[in-house]
Amino acid sequence: MSTAVPVSAAAGRRTALLWATAAAGLAVDQSTKAIAAVTVEGHDPVHALGGAVTFTALRNSGAAGSFAPHATLVFTVLALGVVAFIARVARSVQRPGWAVGLGLIFAGAGGNLTDRLFRTPGFGRGAVLDFIQVGHSGVFNLADQCVTAGAAVVLVQAMRGVPMRAKSPEFGHP
Repeated sequence: MSTAVPVSAAAGRRTALLWATAAAGLAVDQSTKAIAAVTVEGHDPVHALGGAVTFTALRNSGAAGSFAPHATLVFTVLALGVVAFIARVARSVQRPGWAVGLGLIFAGAGGNLTDRLFRTPGFGRGAVLDFIQVGHSGVFNLADQCVTAGAAVVLVQAMRGVPMRAKSPEFGHP
C-alpha cells in the first residue's frame, strides 16, 4: 500500500518554480565563475561603469567578506544542511514567493557549496571564487547575491504572514 501524498497541480507548479529558480541561479553562478576563473583570475582588476564596478578575483575560504577563513569545513556542512532542508520541503511549498525565495537560496548555497567541494585545495575545503566589487564594497559572486535576494524574498513573505505551506486540517477533521 502506498503512503504517497498526491500532489496537486498547483503544488507541482510551485515545486517546479522552486527548482527552475534554483537551476537558473546555479547555472548563472557557475557559468560566471568559470568565465571569471579564465578572464579575471591572475589578471589586473578590470574597472567598468566608470569605476563603479570592479572585476577582480579573490579566493574566499570563509563566509561573506572573508569572515572566518579557517572555518571552510563548517561552511561546507552548513551549506549542505541548507540545500538538504530546501530539498526536503520543496514539495510542500504552496506559495510562489516562497518557491522563488527558497529557489534563490538553494542556488546560492549550492553554488558556493560546489566551489567548496570541487575547487582547490581539495574536496570539502575549496575556496569560493569571488570576483565582483561594487564601489568600495567587499568582493562577492552571484551565489552570494542569490542568497541575499532569496533571504529578502523569504523575509517579505514571512513579514506579510504568507505561509510557506498550506494549512493542514486538524487531526480528525477533513
